[in-house]
Amino acid sequence: MPDAEIIAIGSELLTPQKIDTNSLYLTDQLNALGVEVVRKTVVGDERERLMDTILGAVARSQIIVLTGGLGPTEDDLTRDAVASALGRSMIFHPEICEWLEARFKSFGRTMVEINRRQAYIIEGAEVMPNDRGTAPGQWIAHDKVILMLLPGPPNELKAMFQKQCLPRLEKLLPPQVLRMRLFRVVGMPESDLDQLIAPVYTRYTNPVTTILAVSGEIHVHLRARCSTADEAEALLDEVCAQIEPLLGDRIYSRNGDSLEKVIGVLLHSRHAFLSVAESATGGLLGGRITAVPASSDHFLGGFLTYSDEMKTKLLGVPADLIEQHTAVSEPVARAMAEGAKQRTGSDYALSVTGYAGPDGENVGLMFIGLASPDGCEVRRVQLPGDRERVRVFSTNIALDFLRRKLLAPDGHK
Repeated sequence: MPDAEIIAIGSELLTPQKIDTNSLYLTDQLNALGVEVVRKTVVGDERERLMDTILGAVARSQIIVLTGGLGPTEDDLTRDAVASALGRSMIFHPEICEWLEARFKSFGRTMVEINRRQAYIIEGAEVMPNDRGTAPGQWIAHDKVILMLLPGPPNELKAMFQKQCLPRLEKLLPPQVLRMRLFRVVGMPESDLDQLIAPVYTRYTNPVTTILAVSGEIHVHLRARCSTADEAEALLDEVCAQIEPLLGDRIYSRNGDSLEKVIGVLLHSRHAFLSVAESATGGLLGGRITAVPASSDHFLGGFLTYSDEMKTKLLGVPADLIEQHTAVSEPVARAMAEGAKQRTGSDYALSVTGYAGPDGENVGLMFIGLASPDGCEVRRVQLPGDRERVRVFSTNIALDFLRRKLLAPDGHK
């Protein structure tokens, strides 16, 4: 099965203000055809660099999708760069120029001279009409490589890919499917996870396994490419059946659901309600919980008690308890969780207090409390990293603390 790569063209894509969303769409569409995207490249509007990128892609991959750079201005270099890289000439098509003139006229405008550049087509290319804009696409068969030149605006690109590229690819490609599984894991470092499951996945070249650390958790991606969906699913079942027992309850999702969504489903199924009391995380925990639609079905609210005074006024944490143990301590985390549960009438309450940093002593020291119908438990954790990392990791630990509590048959850990 051929592999594909995507080349996104435009200097604006190399700035923090512009994101290449076209590649995400194209990857999804190609994966649905059983084609794996093995490389994505962003290239600025510089002819020599673009030519080098195209030549490298032609030598590596069988399907190449180029996006952008088909406009009429001097910095729209895709046509010229592809023609030069392939050793082909550019041919002016008067019928395309007439179509462009008519299109501009339909907009109540007169076409300026520079738009004639869009009527030049690479020798041997098939023209792909653009019914959303003025830049025609081009389909090129070069030896055993297919190149698709698509416009940059997403509405134009998507329409052209659906109407022009997909039918051609479906005729060209053998029947293949790409199926994926995703395990989302919390509670262990990436290196420990890899050491645990590597003896399984390294025995297989299909499916391909990728392990990613994402915001305090680990994502394990498995991708199987087979001639039928049944074959792909059977292969994934075989590998997953060996990986799942190794990871156990550290897998919190098998379908891509977030940790906060999983918590919501568990609370809703138990007709239980949650509240939070936050200090160091400054509302981040409550924000994650309420980012899930219908969170009002299981979340009552929370307290943002950043100062010692607010911990006492809003949650009833005794001032002498804070004075004796400091605000970052197990007794205060316990009192915060119990105060949130009592004041809201919730079944469960999470609390977070700690030193997020970056300055001061004990940076990364966090205490997480969980009040439940069975009492209150507190976990002490020491987290590495900068302020944002400590805050995000703390919310993951808190949510997973609650998840495990909800899954325990007797309500205990």
